[in-house]
Amino acid sequence: MIAAALLAAIAFIPIDDRPVTAQLPVMLGRIAGVPVIPPPRALEGRFLQAGRSDALIAWLNHQAAQGQTGAFVISTDMLAYGGLTASRVPGLNYADAQFRLRELAHLRALRPAAWIGAFGTIMRLAPTGIPAGTEFFAPYPIWQYLQDYANLHDPPLPSEAARAQHLRELIGEPTLAAYMATRGRDLAVDRLLLQLTAERVIDRLVLGQDDAGPVGLHVRDVALLQQDLADHGIADRASIEPGADELGSALVAHAILRAANWTPRVAVTYSLPGGGAYQDPIEYAPISTAIDALIAVCGGVRDDAHPDVSLYVRVPGTDAVHDDAFAAAMAADVAARRSVALADLSYLQSYAQQGAFARRILASGLAAQLDAYSSWNTNANTVGTALAEAIAAAAGRRLGTYDDLAHRTYTFIMFLDDYAFHDFVRPDLNNTLAAQGVADHSLLSPGVATAMSERDRALLWQYAVRLVEQLDPGYHIAALQLGLPWGRTFETSIDIGLAPNL
Repeated sequence: MIAAALLAAIAFIPIDDRPVTAQLPVMLGRIAGVPVIPPPRALEGRFLQAGRSDALIAWLNHQAAQGQTGAFVISTDMLAYGGLTASRVPGLNYADAQFRLRELAHLRALRPAAWIGAFGTIMRLAPTGIPAGTEFFAPYPIWQYLQDYANLHDPPLPSEAARAQHLRELIGEPTLAAYMATRGRDLAVDRLLLQLTAERVIDRLVLGQDDAGPVGLHVRDVALLQQDLADHGIADRASIEPGADELGSALVAHAILRAANWTPRVAVTYSLPGGGAYQDPIEYAPISTAIDALIAVCGGVRDDAHPDVSLYVRVPGTDAVHDDAFAAAMAADVAARRSVALADLSYLQSYAQQGAFARRILASGLAAQLDAYSSWNTNANTVGTALAEAIAAAAGRRLGTYDDLAHRTYTFIMFLDDYAFHDFVRPDLNNTLAAQGVADHSLLSPGVATAMSERDRALLWQYAVRLVEQLDPGYHIAALQLGLPWGRTFETSIDIGLAPNL
């Protein structure tokens, strides 16, 4: 058993300050008993306000000077641009981004023995969606026109030529040129990151293709980056795959496994035969591609025969017969004291499917016995989040630093967010806004955002009380803060303190 105070800390720079990208990776460290240290929240920016990249570099240098920091997990989007949203807009030039990222070489010089994991994104096709009249790049409807244009073949097929020309006219040549220049800048930055990995400035790099399907302007970028990766000969230390929001958690899990000096074997079971061939509409490859890649990014290896962690993946369209077999297999693994993670992707087709299965496993008690649960956003986001939680718990047990209460808290948040918020509360908020004549929910006015945040809090509290009785009947809610962190209905924040009943 290792005392938690003796474990080297992981310095972590998130891609932005959303709960899924900033809160969850830190909580992984608590589960495993490995300190994960984020920068001050004020440096991370918020939504349309970019993070303070230069101040974050100073923070990194300070962490490098601390002897207890053994690993660094860094969002290159935050370091170069000020976050994920900032990476999609023009303004910052390549020279400035390059200057900031070259500081990673300085970090390597300061801490030559430290492990540096970096994650960046290949720019998605749609700019950030914001309402008309907002002072930001490409407000509605321009961002929608840009998304439609970027989703055409590159170059457009003859059948798409008229549509492409019409979209160009709607967008306007100056805006389209700025969008294309931003894509070019981001591509150059991603190529620089592969070079830095080849130079061993970065130990492990993952570039995630943010929200983009099999057709569009990104296809050529991905192909060029894959060729660069092959030319550098770094396939063992770098990868290009679908996803974005889960990458921080995945690399934090990898860093935790390094502390445990362990490479877990991960089995994957799909709810339907051939389930791995299902394709998320906003990912460029079948889900099995992202799932297998995420196992490696998290620090594990695929092994269906002798697993340490069993990842169960429920795909859309799973019928009752297969659901019964799927639930029975999970229950059998739990009974055999195996680590079980559930990634339910059925929401990609129907929240009714997802909600029904969540209610089933909550009522049966199976939910309370899982090591991880996730069931919202893209395939890669869902799988990476669930896999990272299960790995953190397994690593903590192996180290002797596992924190059961932190683990319960994490799983509770996942059910409250992915199931209760997205199945019930978020639709209520959107319907309430629609009834008030607010059609665009991507960025609410301050007064409306406050009112919706209060409604979110009141409704989600009720579900939280019910959930704790099903997931953790020996515990109660000691503190709970809820809200809409970005002034939109896309996500909720959940800060909860569970405590054992006396």
